[in-house]
Amino acid sequence: MTAFSLEPAQLTWCEELRALAAERLRPLAETGEPGRVNRPLVAELGALGLLPRLFTSGALDLCLMRESLAYACTEAETALALQGLGAHPVHAHGTEVQRARWLPRVGDGSAVAAFALSEPGAGSDAAALTLRADPDDRTDAAAPAARDGSTGVGPARGSDPGGPHLPAPGEPADTGQGGSPTGRPGSLPDVVASGGSVGSWAGGSGGGERGGRVEGPGSRPDVVASGGSVGSWAGGSGGGERGGRVEGPGSRPDVVASGGSLGPWAGGPGSGESAGAWASDASSEQSTALAADPDGRSGWRLTGEKCWISNAPEADFYTVFARTTPGAGARGITAFLVPADRPGLTGTALDMLSPHPIGTLGFDAVPVTADDVLGERDRGFRVAMDTLNLFRPSVGAFAVGMAQAALDATLAHTSARDAFGGKLRDLQAVSHQVAEMALRTEAARLMVYAAATAYDTGAGDVPQRAAMAKLLATETAQYVVDRAVQLHGARALRRGHLLEHLYREVRAPRVYEGASEVQRGIIAKELYRKQDLDKEAGA
Repeated sequence: MTAFSLEPAQLTWCEELRALAAERLRPLAETGEPGRVNRPLVAELGALGLLPRLFTSGALDLCLMRESLAYACTEAETALALQGLGAHPVHAHGTEVQRARWLPRVGDGSAVAAFALSEPGAGSDAAALTLRADPDDRTDAAAPAARDGSTGVGPARGSDPGGPHLPAPGEPADTGQGGSPTGRPGSLPDVVASGGSVGSWAGGSGGGERGGRVEGPGSRPDVVASGGSVGSWAGGSGGGERGGRVEGPGSRPDVVASGGSLGPWAGGPGSGESAGAWASDASSEQSTALAADPDGRSGWRLTGEKCWISNAPEADFYTVFARTTPGAGARGITAFLVPADRPGLTGTALDMLSPHPIGTLGFDAVPVTADDVLGERDRGFRVAMDTLNLFRPSVGAFAVGMAQAALDATLAHTSARDAFGGKLRDLQAVSHQVAEMALRTEAARLMVYAAATAYDTGAGDVPQRAAMAKLLATETAQYVVDRAVQLHGARALRRGHLLEHLYREVRAPRVYEGASEVQRGIIAKELYRKQDLDKEAGA
């Protein structure tokens, strides 16, 4: 790939985004309740024209948005990413009716979306999910009309998205990937996130659960480190449960300690990728698997649970992946669009180290029909992989934004701080660390941009490039933030300090949407696959 650089219009747009994030979005983020969906913040993202761009932009544009927002307001970045992650399957694989009902509301911020893939026993091994979709031969198989407050999951709430619209820069041509040109159904820019993780993310050490009450068969909170919302992700070592109350048959809290083992990685068709969630070994759990049981000729009943779902239980609709054909692996999964007010759908919030909205979902014979299917029956794994392949590079952009914020804070601090008869910057031990931080941040940024550009141009090595970008950027951000804390000293650990905030935020991206170990596996698999193809071609 040729040398990469941004156009002047793109650089200007990034500067405008950083300014808007600091002036318009950060104040809303600071007034929100930790661990809850911040609807005013989501609405403002819509008013600024950022949410609609999720459905018209390419992967590079999405990376620029996420990096710029993360630099000034990580909460706004996460809210944007979660809307895109939850709504992309509807945009790319939904029917005209599904798109007409939900996408305008996602775009203006009046509806909150969620991506529900991860389960207690299916994190990195996403193809092992067991939420059942059971046939239902009852005559009332049709999905009921929406009724606000009919379940334990948050109902839709409108909002006034008033405010200025952020003008778009000159956009580079984007052909999308996999036959999905931008500007029409099937196209969307690329990311996590956060947390699910895939669904999105929140997490870190000391993860636990508190608040909220969930009742009914099959409901229970589970703490499993995933990726993303995937589905969504949250977690880490030392997980625990506190505060909340869970009732009903089958309810129980599950806590994954730091010693949990990584589940096997299920490769996506043709790419070696999967949901990218990290989960502990759940072999000892007696969990309620989510399944879709047939309900008449065109209906099913969803039974089981999901965990680490970002925006749960407050989202207005969920992209839910359930098993419609037992024993078929990745080929027996179907994606469903499930409104939050379906009877039998319950949920509870989880209290995480990084306070993003994330929770569990319980499905007690939740009715769905053919009208709720996204894409084709038994082809839902492809829907999940298409979404994650699109979103993975911009997880790296999120990490780069945090790394740059930490680097800039360190430059300012070491230039002003007096120590040992001079400024900290005058000490070679300090200046060399700052140089290393800058070097790694810029290298990660270029790799992220290259991966996004490869996606937009339909290059054949996108899985490898995306994995490299996410791996390098997330590991780099961890290093840079840690070095920044060290050079700031104790002040960086005080509650409310920028670096204290980033220190909690930066840990999760190394886990959700494919843990670092998973990314290395993808890279190696792609390298050997190419070697084998070259040998066959030369034979």
